[in-house]
Amino acid sequence: MNILFLCVANSARSQMAEGLAKNMLGKDFSIMSAGSFSSYVHPVAIKVMSEIGIDISKQTSKSINDIDLSHIDMIITLCAEEVCPYVAGDIKKHHWPMPDPAKAINESEQLALFREIRDSLKVHIELLKIN
Repeated sequence: MNILFLCVANSARSQMAEGLAKNMLGKDFSIMSAGSFSSYVHPVAIKVMSEIGIDISKQTSKSINDIDLSHIDMIITLCAEEVCPYVAGDIKKHHWPMPDPAKAINESEQLALFREIRDSLKVHIELLKIN
């Protein structure tokens, strides 16, 4: 199964989801992430993922326009307060609304929110694995 995680900048939520899913779902799954536009992989996302032994530092930010959607079986959007990219067509879709942790006011709040999003993504991906 080919899964694509989508958010806006492809820097935090979708990058963490990609790293977690690759780690948790195994070889029967092909995992990618993208956004409305590409930016960079947020350093705090790299940090909180490394706390649980997952290295996403080699991942790159990608635009939805760079993804061949004809091979995607499932799209999972992660936007909460902003508009996620929309993909038309007969692709199975899920929406897991999560706030953008990069928009936190200060560094300690940002770190806490990144961890919260990471842990929430882990629970959601675990449920994908079971189903």
